[in-house]
Amino acid sequence: MKAKRFRVIPLLCLLTAGAPAPAPEVGTFSIVAVDRETGEIGVAVQSRIVGVGAVVPWAKAGVGAVATQAYANVRYGPVGLLMLELGSTPEQAVAMLTQADPLADRRQVGIVRADGEVATHTGAACQDWAGGRTGDGYAVQGNILAGQDVVDAMAGAFEKTEGELAVRLLAALDAGQAAGGDKRGMQSAALLIVRDGWGYGGLNDRYRDIRVDEHEDPIAELRRVYEKHRALFPPPTEAEKPQRAEEKSSPQ
Repeated sequence: MKAKRFRVIPLLCLLTAGAPAPAPEVGTFSIVAVDRETGEIGVAVQSRIVGVGAVVPWAKAGVGAVATQAYANVRYGPVGLLMLELGSTPEQAVAMLTQADPLADRRQVGIVRADGEVATHTGAACQDWAGGRTGDGYAVQGNILAGQDVVDAMAGAFEKTEGELAVRLLAALDAGQAAGGDKRGMQSAALLIVRDGWGYGGLNDRYRDIRVDEHEDPIAELRRVYEKHRALFPPPTEAEKPQRAEEKSSPQ
């Protein structure tokens, strides 16, 4: 689909509007991915910063997901999703986001579209080791890592793991950490998965939105909380898939 540039370009001023305070340079690794069978789209991330879930992951059902990190420009999230919704490819979205950003050489971003098309960008000034790779329906990226083995391990784990998208994303985080992860350590982690009509009460798309803001082993804690969340809000069976989420939501 051809990008509707005449509608997108004016929005790029959002990337440079105002004078935000400098953000801390932190090490992070993430994965954005889709499950074409279920329509789920997700982001999983771990970082040496408190509250990474409030910064890196962005997603919208039927549209795509964005992971913005490495001196993160949080405007990449909503603006990137809007570009996808208006018809941009992930590559086009990355190009337009970075061209409009004077600090693009310090940014890192991964984008996946609902159809599985992906792109990843690592600015030349990101701290070593920094880089990413893409595969069928996913992109992994990281900065201030122990080495390239981190993103390679994440990609391999995602490709080899079977099951729900959440399980595959968590496997990627585990593999990245086992390969050395962020060379400055661990602090927080997050998992965001969107699925149309499967948010709380069926009133939004936030199927899984789980954050560990401060923990000595945030990935393990994220998995523990995910299992609790999955027990309370199990995935639909084949018979249940046509039903709306409000038919099976628990009361608050």
